[in-house]
Amino acid sequence: PFGKPANEQSLKVFQEGGSLLDAVERGIHVAEADVSNASVGLGGIPNSEGVVQLDACIMDGEGHRAGSVAALEDILHPISVARRIMDDSKHVMLAGDGARQFALAKGFASTELLTEEREAEWKKWRNDNHPPDNHDTIALLGLDGNHHIVGGCSTSGWGYKLPGRVGDSPIIGSGLYVDNQIGAAGATGLGENVMRHCTSFLAVEYMRQGLHPEEACVEAIRRAIA
Repeated sequence: PFGKPANEQSLKVFQEGGSLLDAVERGIHVAEADVSNASVGLGGIPNSEGVVQLDACIMDGEGHRAGSVAALEDILHPISVARRIMDDSKHVMLAGDGARQFALAKGFASTELLTEEREAEWKKWRNDNHPPDNHDTIALLGLDGNHHIVGGCSTSGWGYKLPGRVGDSPIIGSGLYVDNQIGAAGATGLGENVMRHCTSFLAVEYMRQGLHPEEACVEAIRRAIA
């Protein structure tokens, strides 16, 4: 349900003169700020200790620029922190408290991400150990008329994961890969499986070999489940 409004916001930003990077970033903001969404940003399912840890990345197909955050706490929009890492630092990825300190230094506000509803669910999980019944990710890709491609990915990750667990979403080539000359791909699902096969990169490579995007995705999935 969060995909359509995210895309609509992204298109609106672009049509009003924003860059493709702005459009992807702001589109993902919609999902990150949606408290009803248990898989991304505010209101995301916490880890096993009751702490919400967020993963995100952004990639610019021009020059293969990228920025990424992993296990980020207390910051509402990890996709924007990832962009600042890409634009304002020499690094690609920052993790944990280092990512949080970078965000605070860049003017991001500290925000409580654990909602009362998710906290109550977490306390129930501690007692009965039933896993959450859903998990998702937002991966948003943008293509303009000049064949410029940008992609972004954001998630709160596997519900009740071990503290410090990082999924595929912030890993360039796993949760997201963008190549201006070929195309782009994003992933959702169990990150451990995506990471083992670098499936987003693999899908783009299959397109490089001439496969239609749908065929490339099917072949990447076949590789992952073989």
